[in-house]
Amino acid sequence: MAEDSMGKTLKFGKMPEGKTALFMCDLQEKFRPAMFHFTDVVSNAKKLVESTKILEIPLVVTEQYPQGLGSTVNEINIQHAVGTIAKTKFSMFVPEVENILKTTCNGQLKCAILFGVEAHVCVEQTAIDLISNGISVHIVADATTSRTQEDRLLAFERLKQIGCFIATSENVIYKLIGDKNHPKFNEIRPLIKDTTVETGLVSKM
Repeated sequence: MAEDSMGKTLKFGKMPEGKTALFMCDLQEKFRPAMFHFTDVVSNAKKLVESTKILEIPLVVTEQYPQGLGSTVNEINIQHAVGTIAKTKFSMFVPEVENILKTTCNGQLKCAILFGVEAHVCVEQTAIDLISNGISVHIVADATTSRTQEDRLLAFERLKQIGCFIATSENVIYKLIGDKNHPKFNEIRPLIKDTTVETGLVSKM
């Protein structure tokens, strides 16, 4: 019965406490000049990472070929990440990450909050692998981008088709808090006081 209830919770887009983790895909310095709205995407990602750190939600980070593409952007502090994994595979679902997931959330991970670059390559392939392994996926659209808006938006369409929830950073944060009386709401409130930075999504909807 409990498992059935969890399935319904995930189906309708909830993010179960203690069974949800954050996946940050390849937000690296060398991508900055090439990516659409990159600075704004990083700003939203930073707010999301800082908020989820307060909520003690595990963070998994990957870096695509860091020898050539550099490290994660300096704006985002990832020192609390449960792992920062270098990769050449496009999907984040590499053996090192799979090993981390065996212990993350006490081995009971059910929901992934996924964002980064590029939407139509690494993020999309990661989502496919996560869903294939029974994990519900929420794509943070305003913290995810590609080199072109066309690739980005069409990726979001495909991601919806395979069963991902398409969200915004603020939507995710408020879902995770759930209640104004959440014990950590006052710590997070300064982060969500200002309106989220727009990344060109609304004009294309």
